[in-house]
Amino acid sequence: MPSHAVAPDHSPARFPPGLHNAYLFSAFNALSYQIVLASPMILYAKSLDASATVLGIIAGMMPLLVIFQIPAASHINRIGYRRFVLAGWSTRVGFIFAMALVPLTERVLDVSNRLALLLVLLFGFNLSRGISSCAWLPWITALVPGELRGRYLAREAAVQNVASFVTFLVAAAVLAGHPQAWQFALLFVFSAVTGAISLIFLKRMPDVPTPKEPRASGTRVPWLAMTRYAPFRKLLRAVVAWSVAYGGMMAFTVAFLKTQGMSEGGILLVSSAAFIGGWSSLWFLGSRLDRLGSKPVLGFSFAAWLAVVAGWITLAGGVFPMKLALVLLLQALMGLLAALVQMANTRLAMAVIPVMGRNHFFAIYSVIGNVTLGLAPIAWGVLIDLVGTQSPVWLGVEWNRFTVFYAATTLAFVLTLILARRLEEPEAASMEALLREILIQSPQRFWLRFWPRG
Repeated sequence: MPSHAVAPDHSPARFPPGLHNAYLFSAFNALSYQIVLASPMILYAKSLDASATVLGIIAGMMPLLVIFQIPAASHINRIGYRRFVLAGWSTRVGFIFAMALVPLTERVLDVSNRLALLLVLLFGFNLSRGISSCAWLPWITALVPGELRGRYLAREAAVQNVASFVTFLVAAAVLAGHPQAWQFALLFVFSAVTGAISLIFLKRMPDVPTPKEPRASGTRVPWLAMTRYAPFRKLLRAVVAWSVAYGGMMAFTVAFLKTQGMSEGGILLVSSAAFIGGWSSLWFLGSRLDRLGSKPVLGFSFAAWLAVVAGWITLAGGVFPMKLALVLLLQALMGLLAALVQMANTRLAMAVIPVMGRNHFFAIYSVIGNVTLGLAPIAWGVLIDLVGTQSPVWLGVEWNRFTVFYAATTLAFVLTLILARRLEEPEAASMEALLREILIQSPQRFWLRFWPRG
């Protein structure tokens, strides 16, 4: 008698229909937020005579306000992923449109009042972003098959970095010379319009039902017990160490370049090399993240970070003269390595976080990482201020405030590398396997394509 058993489905995993809208959303979203959250906003605040403390508040506001994800996570299942994210992103676009009006009020408001109004609007922007973003990672985790998450994250990072690069070029062109208030207003309008366009693609992304989590009335979320889950706890430790090490790199590297006499436009153009490096992460990873795992990528990235920081130490310490080519190379490597770490951490979180309680696990992951990322620049700034103008020479290196900063950062990266080696990812390959793939196997496959076949 013939068997009627159904054969198991071994077809390869596929991205769900409509996922291309996520890439388009990420592109226009990057065009928008890189103006509000990065150097252009800092430059506008400086034009309003913002103190270093105020600049620190602006830089740290975005990651610190992510803490509101903790109470917000309980409402995701009731509202749904797409509606939750869309509500927050729509609100923050409204705040950007309001920011575009601030430079135009110079005849009505004095400098201090314009700065105060800007801070209020930035608070509203970052609050709405911080709350709504807690639904993004659970949504993507449920939407993208596990075997394809690394590939999705690599493509998303590449799209974001290309868009960010374009944004910095636009900002450098608009703010060329001695920018006036209307030029900043024009840049903020560009941010608001691209942010509004991103909402079109966000609406078109496929939604997925939220998991039903039965909870008795009045039952409290076991936040502390979640942090004791061993794979998740080890990931949190590595993320905290990474946030401390990386937290001040971009901001204080810009400050260092400023001390070398580089103009605002020059700094924007040099900083854009980081996005080229981030874009190259798509080539670097490809499908490797899914095949080899997150752990070897993190180990490789943190080891490479030590070499990058050593490069900055030699420049800050006067061992090598300031050369544009070297600065561009270091900036590109920073962008590449930061993208690799971000993607590998996110993919590992997707893998180790259980389905039950997913929203709350991701809230903890995001809050702890971002709060540390927000506090780290403040701590590094205190260290730099404590060093002050001292610059003794030892071992041929001038130990000024930036040399000390980069040296201290090196210790933080060493700790991060140690913690990364303790991460739990059972099916991950070794870092040696990753190096063989990059240095030997991939070049062999490349040249074999051109080898004559007889």
